Amino acid sequence: MPEVRLVGPNGEQVGIVPIAKALELARESDLDLVEVAPTARPPVAKLMDYGKFKYESAMKAREARKNQAHTIIKEIKLRPKIDPHDYETKKGHVVRFLKAGDKVKVTIMFRGREQSRPELGFRLLQRLADDVEDLGFVESRPKQDGRNMIMVLGPHKKKAEAKAEQRAASREQDAAAGPA
Repeated sequence: MPEVRLVGPNGEQVGIVPIAKALELARESDLDLVEVAPTARPPVAKLMDYGKFKYESAMKAREARKNQAHTIIKEIKLRPKIDPHDYETKKGHVVRFLKAGDKVKVTIMFRGREQSRPELGFRLLQRLADDVEDLGFVESRPKQDGRNMIMVLGPHKKKAEAKAEQRAASREQDAAAGPA
C-alpha cells in the first residue's frame, strides 16, 4: 500500500500515513493534499489551501518584480571645445543620472581637425571622471571609436538602493509638509 510522509497545515509533522488516510484527513479539514517532495522516500505531501498558496506565491513574485531594478544606460554627448558653463551643465546631468543609479555613457564627438587631437577628448573625459568620482566609477576606460571617444561611468549605488533612498526622502518631505 503506497504511503506518504504527511505534513499538517501549520507545518507540523503528522507522520507516515497511507494515501487514502491522507486524502480523508484533507477532506475532513477542507484542505488540499499537495505533493511537495515527490522524489523523497516516502514522498512528502502537505495539507494546504492550494488556491491560497498559488495566490500568495504570485503576489511574492509580483513584489519581487516590482523591486527589481532595470539597468538603464543614459548617454551624454560632448565636444572637445566645450564652454565651461556648458561643461558644468552636462556634468550636472551626469551627477543626476549617477545619483539615480543609472550608468552613463559619455561620448565626445570630434569634427574635422579635432580628430587629430584625441588627447583633448581624453583629458576632458578624465576631468569628468575625477569630478564625479564620489558618485560613480569608470566602468570602461575612454576609447576612440571612429570620430567619437566613449567612456562608461557606473554608479557606486545600485539602482534599487537609489530608489529606496528617493522613496525615503519623499516620505520625509511629506511628513515635514504635514497634513494638508
